[in-house]
Amino acid sequence: MTMIRRDAALTLAAAPALLATAAEAAPAATPAAVVRGFIEDVRSGRDPDAAHRYMAPHVLAHQLTAENEAAVERTPADYADHIREFLRDRGAFTLEITEFLADGDRVYVRWRQTGRDLEPRDGKPATGRPLVEIASAVYRVAEGRIAEYWIQIDRKGLELQLAA
Repeated sequence: MTMIRRDAALTLAAAPALLATAAEAAPAATPAAVVRGFIEDVRSGRDPDAAHRYMAPHVLAHQLTAENEAAVERTPADYADHIREFLRDRGAFTLEITEFLADGDRVYVRWRQTGRDLEPRDGKPATGRPLVEIASAVYRVAEGRIAEYWIQIDRKGLELQLAA
């Protein structure tokens, strides 16, 4: 199990420039390494702008919401914006990888993301209470970058937490 704490990870910003240079050189060769880097660097909120290192210029994102599947195109820049929204709405959150499987060009990841309710909704103030989101995704990696993914999020569980 891998725990990623965004607040603790911020101390990595002070790491030597050599580490940053090595990370910029090229994404990891295996699909598993690409996806792990993406989850640990980008999805965790530690470095949203690193999305360009892990994602193809245009990524097809299949999203399942209340049994309705939709596909949208994402770019590294709008994915970084998406993660910044999480940071605004949930603050410094923790992302725990609970399962990680790789097979060929596909990588499955399940995670538990814990933050706080910091964003007012429907005229109600934010509660500051902890919020837990459980999600999983299958990523397809092509030419060293994430090219497509299928994601499922427990939105009902999040809705019940917000209503409590």
